[in-house]
Amino acid sequence: MARRRALGRRFGWLWAAFAVSSYGTGFGFGALPLIAVLVLDSGPAQVAALAATGRAVGAVVAVPLGPWVEFRRKRPVMMAMDLTRFAALMSVPAAFALGRLGFTQLLVVSVVVAAADIAFRAAGGAYLKALVPPEDLLVANSRFEATTWTATMVGPPLGGAAIGLFGPVTTLVADAVSHLLSALGIRAIGGTEPRPARSGAPRLHARDLLEGWRHILAHPALRPLFLNAIAVNGLIMASEPLLAVLLLDHFGFAPWQYGLVFAAPCIGGLIGSRLAHRLVARFGRHEVMRTAGTLRVCWPLGLAFVQPGVPGIVLVIAVQFCLVTCCGLFNPVLATYRLDHTGPDRVARTLAAWSISNNAAIAALTALWGLLAAVAGPRAAIAVAGVLLLATPLLLPRREQAPPGRRGAGAKDVVGPV
Repeated sequence: MARRRALGRRFGWLWAAFAVSSYGTGFGFGALPLIAVLVLDSGPAQVAALAATGRAVGAVVAVPLGPWVEFRRKRPVMMAMDLTRFAALMSVPAAFALGRLGFTQLLVVSVVVAAADIAFRAAGGAYLKALVPPEDLLVANSRFEATTWTATMVGPPLGGAAIGLFGPVTTLVADAVSHLLSALGIRAIGGTEPRPARSGAPRLHARDLLEGWRHILAHPALRPLFLNAIAVNGLIMASEPLLAVLLLDHFGFAPWQYGLVFAAPCIGGLIGSRLAHRLVARFGRHEVMRTAGTLRVCWPLGLAFVQPGVPGIVLVIAVQFCLVTCCGLFNPVLATYRLDHTGPDRVARTLAAWSISNNAAIAALTALWGLLAAVAGPRAAIAVAGVLLLATPLLLPRREQAPPGRRGAGAKDVVGPV
C-alpha cells in the first residue's frame, strides 16, 4: 500500500500537462476581476457580473460541446481547448499594451475560457477512462486532486506577489502560457487514439444535447450524487464572495491574511486525496463516499461565527481545513465512481452535462446569495448557506451500485485494492 503506483509514461505526460495548467490557473486566480478593478476602475456590480457571466453564459455555450467532444478523438480536443484558452487569455495583455482593453472584452474572455474549461474536462475524463485501467482510476484521480490543492495553496499567494511587483496582467500571461505548455504536454503523450464510432444517425441531433443529463437522471446512484454535488458546490461557492466582504471590509483583514486563511487549509486537500485509495481499499467506496460527503458539509456553518483579529483567522483556517480535507477525500472517489458508472460511448456528454449544471448552479446561487446578503447582511447569508448544507447528505445514495457488467459483485469486489 505504501509503494507508489506506476501508471505509465503516457499518464505521466497527462499528469504533467494537468499540473502545469493547474499551477498556471492558481497563479492567475482572480486575475480578470483584479484587472477589472485595477485597470478599468470597475465597481462591485461589474465585478460580480463578470464572475457570474463567465460561468452562466459559458455553461450555455458549452451545451453543444459535449456531443461534439463525444464523437471526436479526445487528445486533439484537449489540445484545441488549451490553445483556445491561451489565445483568449493572451488577448487581454495584448489589448492592455495597445490601450484598447475594455470591460466587454473581459466578459467575452471569461465566457470563452469557461466554455473551453468544460469541453477540456469532458474530453480529459473520457481520455483518462480509456488510458488507465479501471483498477487504477482512483489512484489517477487522487493524483489530479492532490495537484489541484497544491496549486491552489501555492498559486494565489505567488500571483498576488507578482501583481504587486510586475503589474496586474502578469498573472494572466502566466496562466495563458500554462495552457500552451499543457497543450505541448498532451501532444507529447503520443500513441494512437481510435476515432469513436458513432451509432445511429451520422449528424448531431437535439437529443444528443440531452444525452448526458438523461444518463445522469436515469441512473439510481448518479442522480442523487449529481443533485448533491451541484447543491454543495453552489452553496459553498455562493458563500465565498460574502466571506471576502466580511473579512476584508467589515473586519479589516489585510490581503495577506485573507490569502493565508484560504491557502493554508489546502494542506487538508493533499491529506484527503492521499488517503482516498487507502480508505476505499479498507472500507469500500460507498462507505467512504457517504462518510466524506456527510462530513464535508458539517463545517461551513462555523464561518458565520467568525470574529475580527487572530481568533477569526484561526477559526476560518480550522473550518476551511476540515472542509477541504473532506473534499480532497470525496472528490476523487466521486470522479472515479462517475467514470465507472458511465459507458465509453457517453462519458464526454455526461461529464459536460455535470460541469454545465455545476457552473450554472454556482452562478445562480452566487447571484441569489448576493441579494440575500444585501438584505440581511453577509453573516446571515453565510449562516443560511451553512444550515442548508447540513441537509445535503440526504441526497447521497444509500446503497452501493455495481458498475455495468459487474452487477453480481459485492461492495468490496467493486472497489478492489488500489
